[in-house]
Amino acid sequence: MGDPSTTEPAFDTPIPPESTGALVLADGTVLWGRGIGATGARVGEVVFNTAMTGYQEVLTDPSYAGQIITFTFPHIGNVGTNPEDIETLTPAARGCLLKADITEPANWRATRALDAWMVANEMVGLSGIDTRALTRRIRDQGAPNGAIVHFAAGEDPKTALKAAWRQAAAWPGLEGMDLAAEVSCRQSYAWDESTWRLGRGYGRQEAPRFHVVAVDFGAKRNILRCLAQAGCRVTVLPADSDAETVLSHRPDGVFLSNGPGDPAATGRYAVSMVKGILETDIPLFGICLGHQILALALGGKTFKMETGHRGANHPVKDLATGRVEITSQNHGFAVDEDSLPAGLEVTHRSLFDGSVEGLAVTGRPVFSVQYHPEASPGPQDAHYLFDRFVGLMEKR
Repeated sequence: MGDPSTTEPAFDTPIPPESTGALVLADGTVLWGRGIGATGARVGEVVFNTAMTGYQEVLTDPSYAGQIITFTFPHIGNVGTNPEDIETLTPAARGCLLKADITEPANWRATRALDAWMVANEMVGLSGIDTRALTRRIRDQGAPNGAIVHFAAGEDPKTALKAAWRQAAAWPGLEGMDLAAEVSCRQSYAWDESTWRLGRGYGRQEAPRFHVVAVDFGAKRNILRCLAQAGCRVTVLPADSDAETVLSHRPDGVFLSNGPGDPAATGRYAVSMVKGILETDIPLFGICLGHQILALALGGKTFKMETGHRGANHPVKDLATGRVEITSQNHGFAVDEDSLPAGLEVTHRSLFDGSVEGLAVTGRPVFSVQYHPEASPGPQDAHYLFDRFVGLMEKR
């Protein structure tokens, strides 16, 4: 977006009728809207997501920590919310931007309207935003820093806008920021809930064949459910766990979860743990941030993408089979292919921009993917990866 203005904008433009909030970018740009959810202000990186469904899962994905989500699909909130379709108990996203106003829920599973759910979770949002124009700006100029503000009753809008701009201009951005430490669990716990089935809801894994230790960098619940569904008993450990702690649980396999922030920042403590696991013959599987941490541990590098990949329609090619998977993605950093050492093979590639979407260590039970195989855009194009992980544990 360019360098933010060093001079505080005057914010003397008249407030449009019915506007009760605004998005203020670091360069002083103001996009007016109608406040939804909680009142107040939140600062973060403004990104866009192109998914047409799954907004509750998106808003509760820990990987969105530090980000304000622009939904390109206009009708967000029309199916309401429920207590089941969440990826974490405490949403980490900073806020959301919508085109259309939220309508009454129209889904048999809904228990609460999106606006009420946002209030309960202290999430700030705006409707009435020109999301097409904002998305084009992000696409062409990169993801800007911004602050989203929903005016409280009696609050002076001009004062609120100035405070929001100061937040946006001062916010350092995600590069160099370790957010995994903020969203990770604080202590270990066991997980046995399996995937959802119509008429039965979520099940339980009562006869696991393998024990997997999942390192939580911001793990989505549905990843843990897929591991349980595949026949695993799962022990979840905090992001800052060391290799000795992981191995003390005597796992059959180790899983590195998704998560937010800069992988190089999280890698300052996570890389040594992964290197310790790599000294064993225990199968290792990483997703998203876990994929990036694995690449760093093996000697690769990562970089900040201009706009990132966020949506449920991303085509990825499996280079071994030639098969194309429609995938769900949410990441703003990627693995630098030119930095990869010998013995580390690129297994999957984005058909949008050619970026690295999967890695494997030659001759070792170690692999990772950048996308989210637990999501269902294909709807199950990538679920085989969990079976592959189990297959590696079976061989061992």
